[in-house]
Amino acid sequence: MYKAPVEEIVFTLKHVAGLGEAIDKGVFDDLSDDLVDAILTEAGRFASDELAPLGEVGDRQGARLQDDASVKTPDGWKECYRHWMEGGWNSLTGSPEHGGQGLPHMLNVATLEMWNGASMAFTLGPTLTEGAAEALAAHGSDDLKARYLPKMISGEWMASMNLTEPSAGSDLGGMKTRAERRDDGSYRIFGQKIFITYGEHDFTDNIIHLVLARLPDAPAGSRGISLFLVPKFLVNEDGSLGARNDVFCHSLEHKLGIHGSPTCTMIYGDGRFGDEKGAVGWLIGEENRGLNCMFTMMNNARLAVGMQGVAICEAATQKATAYARERTQGKAPGWTGAGMSPIIEHPDVARMLLTMKALTQGSRAISYACAHAIDLSHRLSGANASHWGERAALLTPIAKSFSTDAGVEAASLGIQVHGGMGFIEETGAARLYRDARIAPIYEGTNGIQAIDLVTRKLPLSDGEQVRGFIAELRTTASAVRASNIGGFGHTAEALSAALDDLEAATDWLLAALAAGRTADALAGATPYQRLFGLALTGCYLATGGLAAADDGKQDKRIALCRFAAENMIGETSTLKHRVISGAASLAAARSCL
Repeated sequence: MYKAPVEEIVFTLKHVAGLGEAIDKGVFDDLSDDLVDAILTEAGRFASDELAPLGEVGDRQGARLQDDASVKTPDGWKECYRHWMEGGWNSLTGSPEHGGQGLPHMLNVATLEMWNGASMAFTLGPTLTEGAAEALAAHGSDDLKARYLPKMISGEWMASMNLTEPSAGSDLGGMKTRAERRDDGSYRIFGQKIFITYGEHDFTDNIIHLVLARLPDAPAGSRGISLFLVPKFLVNEDGSLGARNDVFCHSLEHKLGIHGSPTCTMIYGDGRFGDEKGAVGWLIGEENRGLNCMFTMMNNARLAVGMQGVAICEAATQKATAYARERTQGKAPGWTGAGMSPIIEHPDVARMLLTMKALTQGSRAISYACAHAIDLSHRLSGANASHWGERAALLTPIAKSFSTDAGVEAASLGIQVHGGMGFIEETGAARLYRDARIAPIYEGTNGIQAIDLVTRKLPLSDGEQVRGFIAELRTTASAVRASNIGGFGHTAEALSAALDDLEAATDWLLAALAAGRTADALAGATPYQRLFGLALTGCYLATGGLAAADDGKQDKRIALCRFAAENMIGETSTLKHRVISGAASLAAARSCL
């Protein structure tokens, strides 16, 4: 059973990602080390004791569509959500003006790791609600914010994000859902959306849908899309629920994983509910600028999906390690005990487990560092805020892609450690792999993240943001070299080599973009994204090793760092070659397809 790794989470937040220094400098007002510890300890208790036991139930039962278009979630989930909401977990980072606690984003992503480690399918709904609340807070009218935000921030009402259609996925230019203006300032929405996570459920008595649609006179393409707030139930002036709106769930998808999460086909405006055809909605932001509003939600959602990858890494590592300690097979080299040795003693099994552990800690640190950058961009001002805003933008596609790829890799290795029993559903290892597989796909596929990283994020400040970041990372390699700690082995040399690879690949990509060779740059975008993630993993593990003198685990942290440096991040050399030299062979081989 999953147990939230509270101690490791707190250490990474404070000593690797930067929260401790920010608290010492008073960046977060009255936030203290003790308060951070108390919040995360209680979150860990809830995740381990109340939510984790429901993960298997959700996978086995799934979400079920009823004849009246309602959806029943797995047994115990509705009650668990009520306890979760009453604990105030939905409001951690919400605006205090509307009932939120105003805490740093770093704390929220730390709790997201725990919720997802306990049950990724359960956590998807609350995650989308938080993102929708942020989008509404940033772009909604005062009336919409006053009417909807308090209950969205508290979790009393949940929300969904409605983008995808049968003919419009990642490229939204082909969207057909339409909106019509009404004289009272409202709109009527007509159309169909697919793959809508928690579009219908029984957790809350109202669901607030954020829906992208096109007005009749809108420009063609993605520039002509508007964003609308469409509640399941209309809300009266006094805040009470009114009539049912003309929107409903038509069907549920049957999926590889995340079975407990209802993935809905939503129908807007066919007359099944409501006094007239057309789902009643209200504009968020400006007409034809809906994507600007939605990206507020999507950027945070991408980091939240990255946390799903971190969580799966951790859960798979816990499960595989526990199994490897109990399962006996053969006699490992040097085994002197009676009978067969636990398989954890075999070098190949240890290699797999250590790879899983390094991927977990590396992706965790990357994601927390991204959240830290987001926090500083909001808390600081002027040039400092701009700097950290660019750092968050640079890290977001890496946090999403590297962490979710790591989740799939770790879950797959976890099955391998279990052997044949990993292929059997009763161990739970297969469920983690099935759940993990969606994360590199949704909220912008990892290929799209690579395009974003290379074409939009590397050129920030004419490339000075990424070059400055690499220079900062070099100080970590220098610190390892200067530490004279023998346990690091060849870590300093490995880190320096990885950063040389990262710098060379970065310079090549920036030059290719400047010369107009976009296709060449995009051919190396995905290898570059992994190269960056591996280099960051090595540097952040080293930061943890250097900072761990007082926690009693320095030897273990340094040993894991050395393992990653000498067994994993050497891949950056091959990745650099693929970035710089792979475009021509890719173009030539396309005729084979």
